[in-house]
Amino acid sequence: MKYQPQAAGSWAWKIEPSGAVTVRVGNVPLRRVWAPVGKRPVARFKRGYKWTYLYAFVHPQRGEVYWLIVPTVNVELFSMALNEFAREVGAGKDKRVLLVVDQAGWHTGKEVEIPEGIHLEFLPSGSPELQPAERLWSLTNEAVANGLFEEIEELEEALVERCLELLGQTESIRDLTNYHWWPQAA
Repeated sequence: MKYQPQAAGSWAWKIEPSGAVTVRVGNVPLRRVWAPVGKRPVARFKRGYKWTYLYAFVHPQRGEVYWLIVPTVNVELFSMALNEFAREVGAGKDKRVLLVVDQAGWHTGKEVEIPEGIHLEFLPSGSPELQPAERLWSLTNEAVANGLFEEIEELEEALVERCLELLGQTESIRDLTNYHWWPQAA
């Protein structure tokens, strides 16, 4: 780790603040649609509930996003997601990432395995507006809103395609998630 002396007795290292959040996506993502006056809009949907979950890790300052689709959420899968994210961004002895997350049960469990170089900071309860990654859902939902997916795999395929498209839109992601008060990388 590369330390830089600041004052007597205090040290700093390179820290990159990022945000992470999970959203449940299912086969009933309905949105408002336009329809002629006097006509009812038609939106096809499939009854029943099947879900998949999409993790988003965002670096607001650079507009970089890391996506992970999982079948459910729990401590074990969150630990796996953290390990994948840490590997992807190169977190470790020389690079520290401060990851801001909500207080979902699978984020706060004692069994969560936090890889070296990742430090979790928990948001206050009931404050999703403070999480930059929450603003990504409007972008990911565009691919599935008012769509009819017979199988959950079709929904996941649409999410994969949308997430791949969004990887190249760093400027849009940065504009959407880089709040003026968000800490800048040290």
